[in-house]
Amino acid sequence: MKGFQIRVRRTRRGDFEIKLPPEERAILKALPNQLRELLSSDDPSLERLFPPAYPEEPDLQAEYEQLVGGDLRRQRLGSVEVMERTIEAKRVSEEELLAWLSALNDMRLILGTKLDMTEEMDAEDIPDDDPLVSSYALYYYLGWLEEQVVDALQSG
Repeated sequence: MKGFQIRVRRTRRGDFEIKLPPEERAILKALPNQLRELLSSDDPSLERLFPPAYPEEPDLQAEYEQLVGGDLRRQRLGSVEVMERTIEAKRVSEEELLAWLSALNDMRLILGTKLDMTEEMDAEDIPDDDPLVSSYALYYYLGWLEEQVVDALQSG
């Protein structure tokens, strides 16, 4: 991606520098609101974020969802809010970067579900004239950026 330039790196102070070109920030700015809307719905693409704990036992599953479902959604929405609040930041704390990681992962999982992605699929397999080529590109970009965040968190 773009010469494989590092987008996220740990600084000597222990926080993280975010080096995103304006066009990437513009793309990322639109995503938190979309994720928030999805998290507030019953969209089937959310199943990857909230897999059933008791798929064979509807009563236990309903009880599980009642006990932890709200907390799980609030945690995810909290990550979305942090990413949205810090999207223009040049530096973020480790806690904020962990929220970014969570939000990026959620976005990628949902998009992958909507695109019916499989592990066998590769970017080179998608024809340039595919009507969803920009969605596939976003999927791969989010994965690449997520990798950048993980690498930065593991450094130093």
